[in-house]
Amino acid sequence: MNQYMNNSAPDRIEELQCGSLIQHGSYNDRIYLLKVGINATEKLPLELIGLARRCGYSKVFVKIPAKYSQNFIHAGYSKEACIPEFYHGKNKGIFMGYYLNPMRSSEADKAKMDEILQLARSRSGSVIPPLETDQFLIRHCGKKDIFKMAAVYRNVFSTYPFPIYDPSYLWNTMQKKISYFCVETVKGDLVALSSYEIDHLAQNVEMTDFAILPDWRRNNLSVHLLTRMENAIRGKNVRTAYTIARAMSPGINMTFSRIGYIYGGRLKNNTNIAASIESMNVWYKTIS
Repeated sequence: MNQYMNNSAPDRIEELQCGSLIQHGSYNDRIYLLKVGINATEKLPLELIGLARRCGYSKVFVKIPAKYSQNFIHAGYSKEACIPEFYHGKNKGIFMGYYLNPMRSSEADKAKMDEILQLARSRSGSVIPPLETDQFLIRHCGKKDIFKMAAVYRNVFSTYPFPIYDPSYLWNTMQKKISYFCVETVKGDLVALSSYEIDHLAQNVEMTDFAILPDWRRNNLSVHLLTRMENAIRGKNVRTAYTIARAMSPGINMTFSRIGYIYGGRLKNNTNIAASIESMNVWYKTIS
């Protein structure tokens, strides 16, 4: 989907008058409804379409509690993914899309993505070799790591939805809301990264920002990072973990399937990552 590629600044986060929180911009060529505001009305779906049309975006993407979904369906949105216990461990979360440009809803690589999904599902519950602790250490990242972290992200991703190549962004988010983890070799080199962000109000957590340097991708490091993060969130009143993973990446989809995450659906041509707009798979897991 390179026709949607745009090298402008990362999308901005903005609060609408009704209290709804959106991320939008030409970078991902979309509006992303992050949260429905307390003063939102049934007109919100059409208001988002109107804003997208005025800005020239080709997609509106929403993440909403199921109770709002009928208003969006009536406005022409389509359901793309679902997490049954997304809010507070009991209320369904729905991911929906509205396409202002029909071309954006067409997936040229659908057959390949279906094949990757089938492969990932076949690996569910497969044996995971233990971490080679004589070679690797998994730990929390801190301020001293931000320049090395930015270098790893620059090496792995030519584009990304957020400015993770910027050390100041990494430090800012590290202080406020995001917990970063790394795999460090015995020589002190950072070779793999990941992060999680908890929504305490909704009691869910997004597992994200996985990046493994090419020379280290046969060591199951992403699985061990994910397991380490799951251990870190236990006791933090989190009920559901989820991710939005590149549908064309076998490795990351197998990572989540291998330790019990369930496929929730695919978001068509949704995210600017690795130099193009790509479709993304949703995976989720109940955290006891």
